[in-house]
Amino acid sequence: MKSFLRLAAILLVVVGIGAAAYNAATDYWKKRQQPQIRTAKVRRGRLVSVVNATGKVQPVRTILVGSFISGPIDTTVPLANFNQEVAKGDVLCKIDSRIYRANLDRDQALLESRVAELNRAKAVLAHAERDLERSAKLGKVNQEFIAETEVDKFHFTVLKSKAEVALAEASLKVAESSLQYSQTQMEYCEIKAPEAGIILNRKIEPGQTLAAQFQTPELFVIAPNMRERVDILAAVDEADIGLIRQTQQRTLPVSFTVDAYADELFEGRVAEVRMNSSTTQNVVTYPVIVAATNAELKLLPGMTASLSFEVDERADTIRIPNAALRFFPTPRQVRPEDRHLVDGTDRNTSQEDDHASHSELAISAAERSELRRNRSRRHVWKTEGELLRAVEVETGLSDSQYTELVQGELQPGDELVTGIVPPAPFGSP
Repeated sequence: MKSFLRLAAILLVVVGIGAAAYNAATDYWKKRQQPQIRTAKVRRGRLVSVVNATGKVQPVRTILVGSFISGPIDTTVPLANFNQEVAKGDVLCKIDSRIYRANLDRDQALLESRVAELNRAKAVLAHAERDLERSAKLGKVNQEFIAETEVDKFHFTVLKSKAEVALAEASLKVAESSLQYSQTQMEYCEIKAPEAGIILNRKIEPGQTLAAQFQTPELFVIAPNMRERVDILAAVDEADIGLIRQTQQRTLPVSFTVDAYADELFEGRVAEVRMNSSTTQNVVTYPVIVAATNAELKLLPGMTASLSFEVDERADTIRIPNAALRFFPTPRQVRPEDRHLVDGTDRNTSQEDDHASHSELAISAAERSELRRNRSRRHVWKTEGELLRAVEVETGLSDSQYTELVQGELQPGDELVTGIVPPAPFGSP
């Protein structure tokens, strides 16, 4: 009897242990086969909507400094160098002026000769006028003192002298013009900076000979006021150009980075939205000019800038994680009341899917407009037991992580489903 009781107790213990082990294994297997749900919280905070683009840093203006005259570069005068900051009127280089100096001296001597010729002509005129005056006085005393032919001779001599004076005056003006031309050429021998700025490029070397007969050779490229302002020329897609105009009208900031200073954020403003569009592979873009200060000359011409145009902002709003808006469950994961939203039987959802499967060019303008308006009406998903429940929301602004909640039954702290990880296959660790 005791042996039987002992055996029964042992069997009872074994059965109990087996039942406990079976229940534990069943619970473990059930948990292992249950999908893992990833969630993210609805939060309240600041939301900034931006349009991203790339652009090139360039000066506001570039001045091409050339030469009007020809000749070798004077090696006795130092050439202005790359990156040199120059003031207005600074001498950048000088052309050998010996030929032009000789021309100036020649024209100066010619002018002096013409002045002397004019003085001689005036003296001859004065002498002729004095002779004519004397003959007139003698005629008044006695007409027989001087013949009429002599009077005519004096009269025409005066006229001839006046013509010679006029000719000498014209010759003097020609000499003055020649002298002024030679003086101007002498001034052109010194190539001066028309404005203050920084020399971006120098296209000549010491001793080089310039030939300006057919076209003006370019010697220097100067960028004025680079410390005060530089421009970033960006090409913006036509779909975003309306938002960029809003940024310009509301004077919202534009932030950008350059690879040379990857950890530094620069700021600017939209200065101009130009209308001269360009088309590349059926993509229409418009040039947008962003102005930025450059006091430390960190922004150099040609740098690539990654820009973010701020188009709108919400200082304090409820934000939905974008991953929750992108999540779309299968019908078996959703509670029965909401399965019509994912199995294609819902009219609005099926229409959106049908439109999404076709090009927008295949539908009418009215349908296309309605489709775009309805894009702000979405569904997000919350857990309800082992299934998911849909929450209809209306969205607004969006950034890279969050989207504004305009309308919907969500509160900060709510957990939204962002993904479901299927159970691990049998035999995997």
